Amino acid sequence: MNIASMPEVLSLSEESEDDALLFERLEPVLRQALEMFVENRTREGENLKKDLLDKLSEMEQIVGRIDVRAPEIVAAYEKKLHDKVAELLGTTGIDEDRIVEEVTIYSDKVCTDEERVRLHSHIKNMEKKLIDGGSVGRELDFLAQEMNREANTTLSKAQDLVTADDAIALKTLIEKIREQVQNIE
Repeated sequence: MNIASMPEVLSLSEESEDDALLFERLEPVLRQALEMFVENRTREGENLKKDLLDKLSEMEQIVGRIDVRAPEIVAAYEKKLHDKVAELLGTTGIDEDRIVEEVTIYSDKVCTDEERVRLHSHIKNMEKKLIDGGSVGRELDFLAQEMNREANTTLSKAQDLVTADDAIALKTLIEKIREQVQNIE
């Protein structure tokens, strides 16, 4: 590609010199400018990669906190539901096993096992793609969308304030990642 021949890149007031002589004079300056441009883009890319990896590490910590709380939340929800059902039914003589079965079915609605597994997987996948490099912008954007979907589901299932706050923190980080990823080719 001959940059000097592109419209409005260079404008000459005199046409006395031929193209070869003009290129000979401009080549060192253009080469230096292009080298500086590539160096700056490389440095910017490394800074962006580090920032994204830091954000992914923070996300992994947040998902880890949710991992720890999840069994407690499900157990608390099951107990609350079991107690409420038992209170409502009183002494009607309904089978205890049937109550446990129904409580288990409803408590599954607050279980975030699948979402957390997928979040861990997406985070690891994004880290790998960033480290491997290459043209990954679209793939990273897709992964960020998937992570956002899982964070939304986790938030909708949240039965306590701590998990809700963590899910919101995840969503905030994911949005920051999506903004940065859109600058990656």
